[in-house]
Amino acid sequence: MYKVFLAGGIASGKSTVARILEGLGAARIDLDQISRSVLSPRSACSDAVCQAFGADLADPTTGELNRTLLARRAFSTSEGGARLEAIELPHISRALADALDEEDRAGKATVCVVEVPLLDRVEAMLSQVDEVLCVVAPLDVRRVRAQGRGMDPADFDRRVALQPPDEYLRSHADMVFDNANDEKDLVAQVHAWWDARDRAGWKRLAKRKAPAVGASR
Repeated sequence: MYKVFLAGGIASGKSTVARILEGLGAARIDLDQISRSVLSPRSACSDAVCQAFGADLADPTTGELNRTLLARRAFSTSEGGARLEAIELPHISRALADALDEEDRAGKATVCVVEVPLLDRVEAMLSQVDEVLCVVAPLDVRRVRAQGRGMDPADFDRRVALQPPDEYLRSHADMVFDNANDEKDLVAQVHAWWDARDRAGWKRLAKRKAPAVGASR
């Protein structure tokens, strides 16, 4: 199975690209959901977090973590945020490897796309995939799109500040989709990427450099 990471900033079109790939036959994994799942009640990750940030984070009956309180404690300092990340990432990496293995064993898809919310947080996981895809768009275009969905401009700017810039995404991507124009243009780019690799043979390309097509780094 050919495995790819798909990254992109808020309102860049990452979910649209994932949806297009899914329509072409790719399996789809949301790394954000995996990140939430490793903090399920009484999991090894939750236990480690409680040891680091306080046993009172867990509900004594259900074991559910108070994520608001955790965020307040962990992100009050840069050291706390780094500590939480160091606890979570190994669990997330193992859970992702398990999810990819499960998709591979199922044999239902030749390609699996993993939606990555913050590529800079998962550099250590890049060895798990065959290719990194990124979708980018000008900031003003993304802001208009976000506002069209009802997002407050101040909230948009706050979220953008927490995400890696497009320059970072470009420097770590094997393929960059430019979503400055309409969806039809984006669909054409994704189809061109898919068709080039389909012709070359997904299994032959796995763990090898994929053929360039369209915009790339």
